[in-house]
Amino acid sequence: MRTGIPAAALAALLLLLAGCSPGGTRDDGRITLRFQSLAWQRESVAVTRELVREWNAAHPDVRVEYVQGSWDSVHDQLLTSFEGGEAPDVIHDASDDLADFAYGGHLADLTGLLPERLRADIPRHSWETVTFGDGVYGVPFLQEPRVLIANAAWLEESGVRIPTPGQPWSWEEFRQVTERLSGDGKYGVAWPLKEPVSATLNLALTTGGRLFHRDADGKVAVRFEAADQVVPRTVHDQVNTDRSAPASTLGSGGSDTLPGFFAGRYAMVPLGFSYRQQIAQQAPEGFGWRVLPAPAGAGGLTQGVSPQTLSVAEDSPHKKEAVAFLDFLLRPPNMVRLALGDWMLPTGTRALEDPALHTEEHGWATGTALAGHLRPAPAQSVRGYPEWKDKVATPALQEYYSGAIGLRELRERLEEDGNLVLARYQR
Repeated sequence: MRTGIPAAALAALLLLLAGCSPGGTRDDGRITLRFQSLAWQRESVAVTRELVREWNAAHPDVRVEYVQGSWDSVHDQLLTSFEGGEAPDVIHDASDDLADFAYGGHLADLTGLLPERLRADIPRHSWETVTFGDGVYGVPFLQEPRVLIANAAWLEESGVRIPTPGQPWSWEEFRQVTERLSGDGKYGVAWPLKEPVSATLNLALTTGGRLFHRDADGKVAVRFEAADQVVPRTVHDQVNTDRSAPASTLGSGGSDTLPGFFAGRYAMVPLGFSYRQQIAQQAPEGFGWRVLPAPAGAGGLTQGVSPQTLSVAEDSPHKKEAVAFLDFLLRPPNMVRLALGDWMLPTGTRALEDPALHTEEHGWATGTALAGHLRPAPAQSVRGYPEWKDKVATPALQEYYSGAIGLRELRERLEEDGNLVLARYQR
């Protein structure tokens, strides 16, 4: 009777047949890097795969293997792969998801590996989104402001003042405009707030809000102060007092509001800049829309963003080669291609100068005018933020926006319950 091959022997045999060693290097010296991409729109997937092919054609000794990931499950998937020692070499993620991985020792510190060209091309405030402690744990490369997508004809017929990046609406004026645009079963604005936390915190920077405050010892505490309350109060009052925003969209994602927007039920929808792709592809023939800047307050046009990032796993045996691949992906012309594919803005200053990003068509010029006002999201380096967001802030904001609780209880839950969560990560 024949016996099976032992598992360890089988693994060694498969590696031998493949011509590879366990570290990602073939016996002939060729290196293979696994690149997990979260590109999901057809254009962005195509561009990313094309750039990988171009790299592979020019670098036969360092091959990149494209691995498709998903935004919906990336945090848990990465956590599992880190703990199992199977993380990809090059990791696509968002900066607000990096803190725990960086502090946990799962991501490589790129401080001494990044080429000067790349360091100099990306502004310091963008690098702050990937800096944790004394290390740099990713390269921020794509970002998007939140904007208002408006029914062009509806706005023009109403006679309201059309805001521009130079003269945006104040939050008070925005509320007045949406009330003026409402009536006869139609609404001035529809807020898609299925994920309310990032939208609320990032827009709060326009009013000078901070929410997270760090003391001299480096510990962070939540303080929901007057500047932090302007945006949530505006949304709450539009839904519950003015009736200029429907309660029915509060649990919706951005895409869920588009059919109602196209049908003329809402005059405006606050969305991330990249949603323009879906609108351009799905809008009915003849439907006119335009991109407006988000309202501004004491903080001006400043918004918080969590850029898309590219990191290198600490366990990767080929960090220098991985960084060389990042440098190739993020050369200015390639960064422009990635930005156009994702309908987002590049972080690189040279890429932002590209004429393709300054056209009036599809609101590119409006978005590019906002690029210089984007700053790290308030929760960027806060350890325990994912738990605070999921267990405290999301349900509290959802209840407040629906009218189930008032501002006082919202503050108590964000501060008291929230600080109990954060304290566990700061012992």
